[in-house]
Amino acid sequence: MVARRLQSLSGSGAVAAAAIGAIAVVAGWSWGVVLIAYFVAASVLSRFRASEKESRTGGRLEKGGARDAAQVLANGAIFALAAIGSATSPDPMWQALGAGALAASAADTWATEIGTLGRAAPRSILDWSPVAVGTSGGVTAIGFAGGVAGAASIALVTWLVGWSRIATVAALIGGVVGCVLDSAIGASLQARRWCAACGMATEQRLHGCGSPTTVTGGLRWLDNDGVNALSTVAGALFGATGARYF
Repeated sequence: MVARRLQSLSGSGAVAAAAIGAIAVVAGWSWGVVLIAYFVAASVLSRFRASEKESRTGGRLEKGGARDAAQVLANGAIFALAAIGSATSPDPMWQALGAGALAASAADTWATEIGTLGRAAPRSILDWSPVAVGTSGGVTAIGFAGGVAGAASIALVTWLVGWSRIATVAALIGGVVGCVLDSAIGASLQARRWCAACGMATEQRLHGCGSPTTVTGGLRWLDNDGVNALSTVAGALFGATGARYF
C-alpha cells in the first residue's frame, strides 16, 4: 500500500506484489526480508534522478513509472515458486534458486538505472556498435558495475538473514549471468519497433506521440517483460548450478 501511494506500483502491480510477498513469507520471514530489501532498493534507484533518465531514454522504453502486474510477475514469480518449494520441502537449493532469480532481476534493474545516467555512450552487447541510450542490449562499463552491485546487494541480504552459503554464491553468479543474458536476449530476440511519425526506434507498441509502431526485428511476441522473465529463470538455474561447486 505504501508503494502504491508512492506510485512505485500500479494497482495491478500492488496486488501482484502482495501475492508474491504473502507466498514468500509462507516459506519464512527471511524470504520476506530478502524480497522487501530487493524492492526498496529497486524503487529508490528508479526514482533517483527519474526526470533526467526519462529525458535521456526519449520514449524508447516500453514501460516506465509504476510497475504493473506483468512487471512484478516477470521479476518475482520464480522467487515465489522457490519459496513454495522451500515451504513444502525444505532444502538449501530452494534458497539458491530464489536468490539467483532475484539477484538477476536486481542486477538488471541496477544496471539500467545506473547505466542510463552514465556519460559514456552505450554499445550493443552483440557487435559493440554505438546505440542510443535506452536501447535494449546497450551496455556501458558503469552499467555493468551497477549490475554487479545489484547482484552483490542480494547476496549480502541473504548472508545477513542467515541463508546458506550456497544461496549467497548463487546470488552473485546468477545475478551477473542473468544480467548479461538479459542484455543479450534484449539485443537479439526482443521485438524491435519503429515509430514512422517520430522516425525513431522504440519498444512501445503505441508510441508516446500516439502513433502505432511497426515491428522491424526480433520476435513479435517477446517484450521486455518476457526478457526479464527469461533472465530470472537463467539466474536461478545458473546461480544454483554454479553454487553447487563452491
